[in-house]
Amino acid sequence: GIRYRGLTQEQVHVQILPVDYEIEYICRGNRVIVGPKVRKCLPNGTWTDLTLRSRCLLMCPRVWTSLENGQVTVLPPGPPVEGTVLQYNCLTGFRLVGRNSTLCTKLGKWDSPKPVCHLTDRRKKKLYIGALFPMSGGWPGGQACLPSAQMALDLVNKRTDILPDYELELIYYDSMCDPGEATKLLYDLLYTEPIKIVLMPGCSSVSTLVAEAARMWNLIVLSYGSSSPALSNRQRFPTFFRTHPSATLHNPTRVQLFQKWKWTKIATIQQTTEVFTSTLDDLEQRVKEAGIEISVRQSFLTDPAVAVKNLKRQDARIIVGLFYETEARKVFCEVFKEKLYGKKYVWFLIGWYADNWFKIKDPSINCTVENMTEAVEGHVTTEIVMLNPETVRGASNLTSQEFLEQLMSRLGGKNPEETGGFQEAPLAYDAVWALALALNKTVEPLKAKGRRLEDFNYNNHDITAEIYRALNTSSFEGVSVSVVKCSGYKKIGYYDSTKGNLSWFGNDKWIGGAPPADQTVVIEEFRFLSQKLFVSVSVFAGLGILLGIVCLTFNIYNSNVRYIQNSQPYLNNMTAVGCMLSLAAVFPLGIDGLHVHRVRFPVVCQFRLWLLGLGFSLAYGSMFTKIWWVHTVFTKKDEKKDKRKHLEPWKLYATVGVLLGIDILSLMIWQIVDPLHITVEKFTREAPKGDLDVLIQPLLEHCSSEKMNTWLGVVYGYKGLLLLLGIFLAYETKSVSTEKINDHRAVGMAIYNVAVLCMITAPVTMILSSQQDASFAFASLAIVFSVYITLVVLFIPKMRRLITRGEWQSEQQETMKTGSSTNNNDEEKSRQLERENKELQKIIQEKEERVSELRNQLTERQALRSRRRLSGQNQNHSTPAPPASQNDPKSLLPPPGYPLPSSDNHSLPPSFSNSSNLYQPDGKIGRNNCHTSRLQLLYK
Repeated sequence: GIRYRGLTQEQVHVQILPVDYEIEYICRGNRVIVGPKVRKCLPNGTWTDLTLRSRCLLMCPRVWTSLENGQVTVLPPGPPVEGTVLQYNCLTGFRLVGRNSTLCTKLGKWDSPKPVCHLTDRRKKKLYIGALFPMSGGWPGGQACLPSAQMALDLVNKRTDILPDYELELIYYDSMCDPGEATKLLYDLLYTEPIKIVLMPGCSSVSTLVAEAARMWNLIVLSYGSSSPALSNRQRFPTFFRTHPSATLHNPTRVQLFQKWKWTKIATIQQTTEVFTSTLDDLEQRVKEAGIEISVRQSFLTDPAVAVKNLKRQDARIIVGLFYETEARKVFCEVFKEKLYGKKYVWFLIGWYADNWFKIKDPSINCTVENMTEAVEGHVTTEIVMLNPETVRGASNLTSQEFLEQLMSRLGGKNPEETGGFQEAPLAYDAVWALALALNKTVEPLKAKGRRLEDFNYNNHDITAEIYRALNTSSFEGVSVSVVKCSGYKKIGYYDSTKGNLSWFGNDKWIGGAPPADQTVVIEEFRFLSQKLFVSVSVFAGLGILLGIVCLTFNIYNSNVRYIQNSQPYLNNMTAVGCMLSLAAVFPLGIDGLHVHRVRFPVVCQFRLWLLGLGFSLAYGSMFTKIWWVHTVFTKKDEKKDKRKHLEPWKLYATVGVLLGIDILSLMIWQIVDPLHITVEKFTREAPKGDLDVLIQPLLEHCSSEKMNTWLGVVYGYKGLLLLLGIFLAYETKSVSTEKINDHRAVGMAIYNVAVLCMITAPVTMILSSQQDASFAFASLAIVFSVYITLVVLFIPKMRRLITRGEWQSEQQETMKTGSSTNNNDEEKSRQLERENKELQKIIQEKEERVSELRNQLTERQALRSRRRLSGQNQNHSTPAPPASQNDPKSLLPPPGYPLPSSDNHSLPPSFSNSSNLYQPDGKIGRNNCHTSRLQLLYK
């Protein structure tokens, strides 16, 4: 409660108290105040000592705070309330019976009975532990683990509640982490007195040997520094226990880091010992399940030079190294020589090396400390946290920090970073405590069977079974991680040369920026069309569309002018529209992934195809129709001319419609059956300047379909034949003159231009398809130039003629002005003469037949005259006629001015009926001497 000083009962309920007012905390019953008892109101509106908590706690009985023949330490000093710990120590000559510490609970009770100090009246029996501590070799863990174990033995032997009748003694040798040396030492331990109740090896290779042989002597093996996964095989090692977790516990952390940093390829290098081989087998299985590939796997026995060179040759980047500390120095000396370090490489090492393991002088390598420091820069280590991170007092009544302080005292000031096994020291300390607690648990069960621990020998299986059962069920809080029940906390570290030490960090980030790649990074980079080129060509295309609009407007506005009418203006309108569509295709032709999203890119592809296809069909189809009609009328046989020379305009439009329909149908089939989509073309990778670990993968987007070549072959084949046919027709009709299509020569020139540009552009753009700028420039400029030339050739002359000659009248206006449009038209005269020429040719043919008949009759008459002359000479009754030449046709001609005869009911055309067409002495027929050569021959 709170006591308000100087306030009445009514004033107690006020909300604000005056400055400098004091309140007092009071506790009810047998509770006592812990923390500030009085608080004062300050001018700033707060109370004094707000950082300190005031609590009313139950007191535990004070009788526990004193010990006869002993000493009691109260932690923290003060009244014995909740959380207070009492530590008991007996005076010299007395031994403690009961626990050496007790805790006051929140219920106001001590958690253990009060111990007593009894006078020592008998000697303890000794139990011997055979131990192998590697003071040197691949892992010199004994340098810190041996002092730690001895410290634990001292504390255990002082305890009266643990093995009160026994004293544990350690007999140890230096195994040098060498199985061969360990074999000899194991023989000495087994065959020399006294008998050892338990074996404690360190180093996995030594523990494997000892644990495999120990069962033959009924010995329990308890290891403090063995991480080999193979030792977890209970069938092979039935009596083996360890406080050191298995090395496979590193692998899940490694795999998570690989996944976190998006590595899919790793490499490994291992020393060929069982601990590393089995660890690597487990890692290989885990990375395989995670979809990660071990691309390079190297191993060595003593010399890692070849293995390191192979890693370099096969471009290993993320490397997991599994080897002892001495071999690690050899490996990284070779790493320095091969330059297999730096920002491009990440080395994963085991974390139980000494922190400065690479600075230790080693005569087996020829690298300096500076070389080694440079080589190990940035390596990553994974390790189980050996020291308990919680501040709790375990079975030994020491916190982890107090343990470290006492261990440093035993090491005599040695640098922990240069002391082998310093990280594993808590495990050796807890291993001794685990053994002591297990042996203590066997005392009563063995007593019930009439046996004692001192009765143990190598042939006694019952005592071994009891020790095994006790260890197998052991669980306690130690200075290391929770023994048996907990495997520890994962920890990741990297070496930083700027700080000169090993730093630790969580597995959720990479120190110093982004993590390196597991291989040469390939950056995909799309190639896009040059925007300057696209804008330039677009300007030309836009101007071309404007020109097309001007030409189309001109043609529509003057469609009633006779000269425009005689050029088939509707076909010219189609040509202008087709040209504008073709120019409009330039814009989607230059649009790529820089302007539109990949999802909408196929729509752009379809626009390209349809605009270009329809534009070509309208523009070229209308010109082709004109030239085809001219060729059909004026280059066929005479009997077919009359049938085709009066071709109706709708037939011309129908021809264009057929060509346009073929294109629309083919494009629709193409789009439905095999629609266009995006394909990405990959080019040869390029190395950018300044960064040798990155390659640029150029990519180029194309509009394509599954059977693109087939469709292009069909389209190009059809269009190509149409272009070739257009060139042929234009050549055939180059000298023809006709009024119905008065611009067919200009159309022929336009066809030449379109055909040549298309036939050159199509194959060239296919060849240059991988060069976006060149391909676009060639295709778009070909379209622009062909359209410009077509529009200029077809429409500019018409504009010029109408402007310079003033021929703006329509055909009806000119008829009203002149009275007859046919008589004043040279074209009509030409057609009239052609008709007359045809009729004259028929007459000439008939006259030739008549001349042949007359020649035959003349021959008969001459023969008759000859017979008569001969007969007259004989009779002398007549005068002979003057001689005449049979070969002189003039003898048969009528006298000058005589009208031409009419025979066989044939008459000359009306133009020959007047006096101007009478026969003349010079053999010519009147003034109109057109097509008279054959008549001359006739009358000659």
